Amino acid sequence: MSSSDRLLLILHIGFAIFTLGPLTAATMSTPRYIRRRDVAIVKYLNRTTMIYAFGSLGVFLFGLFLAKGQFARFWLSASMTLFVVGIALLFLVERDQRKAIRLLEVAAAAQGAATVQGAGAGAAVPEAGRGPDGETATGPEPEAEAQGGKKDVKAGTAPADGDVAAVERGRIAAFSGVIALIWLVILVMMVWH
Repeated sequence: MSSSDRLLLILHIGFAIFTLGPLTAATMSTPRYIRRRDVAIVKYLNRTTMIYAFGSLGVFLFGLFLAKGQFARFWLSASMTLFVVGIALLFLVERDQRKAIRLLEVAAAAQGAATVQGAGAGAAVPEAGRGPDGETATGPEPEAEAQGGKKDVKAGTAPADGDVAAVERGRIAAFSGVIALIWLVILVMMVWH
């Protein structure tokens, strides 16, 4: 093995260690922080996923240079195919992370608005039958009164206590597991040959 091949092998292995490990950790921990509704950490994990996904392309490129056109070997072509599938799944994970961030921000804004409205309920109540400007007020709507004074939640907003971004969280968890399995299969094929 020549010194240039050794350098390519070192770069290939180095990129694999220092990009795939943090990438897998970031994608696999995202569902936990979505469940906790920690938008700041989910944004950080999304940014980490994007950066390391592009960095992991170095693993692929250095592997291509190291292969020197010998793509007829089964383990090499299978590894490259699995790597491309893993990268495609990573972009799906990144998309779901962005979607979950949006949903978490909407839920946080809705919860903040409900908190402000709840705080406003303790404000001074005008005298019975009169509005705040002194004119006669019409009572609550009959439908709202029949429902115990509750109003319908607007479409598209999540309830304050409900599960936010459950679909995205599930997809991220599933895809992250598949991606980690792909990395392990590639590792076994690289070491086994």
